[in-house]
Amino acid sequence: MNKLVLPELPYGYNALEPVISSKIMELHHDKHHLAYVNGANAAAEKLEKYRNGELEIDVKGVMRDFSFNYNGAKLHELFWQNMRPYSENNMPSSGLVEKLKMSFGSFEAFKKEFSDAAKQVEGSGWAVLWKTEEGLEVGQLEKHNLLGINGATPLLVLDVWEHAYYLDYMNDRGKYVESWWKVVNWEDVESRL
Repeated sequence: MNKLVLPELPYGYNALEPVISSKIMELHHDKHHLAYVNGANAAAEKLEKYRNGELEIDVKGVMRDFSFNYNGAKLHELFWQNMRPYSENNMPSSGLVEKLKMSFGSFEAFKKEFSDAAKQVEGSGWAVLWKTEEGLEVGQLEKHNLLGINGATPLLVLDVWEHAYYLDYMNDRGKYVESWWKVVNWEDVESRL
């Protein structure tokens, strides 16, 4: 496997203010995301040495570590792309609104379901808008690797681990979720369809 590298942010640390502060962006990208990249690379290296007969490992444990860290790195890559600088009247295109209506009845119903999923993730995790063969679905990921939908493609993700919002919103995850809609990069979401 090629080593993962920490991608550059597609904007400056302060680009998402006032929704997400530059301090959170700096810590979240440079510390947390980097830790997932490093963790995935370390686990991949152990697996490679195991495959070559150079190292005995707890296969289950190393594969779990790889899954957790690799998924964490990839979800963060998508998260950064799914956001753009703040806009008070941030709305998707009419084409994307129509696609959301087909699956959820209305844009407002989608937004409520996604927000409620994000607010109600048990512990740490993500809210996700998935594209499936049948249409669009909202779901949750606990941590990085549980409750996913096999064969589905994530289009929009919202990180609700405390490190994503605690410095700005303390324990008010709901306020963070509601504010986050002002920085969603709808063009990126639509390009993933």
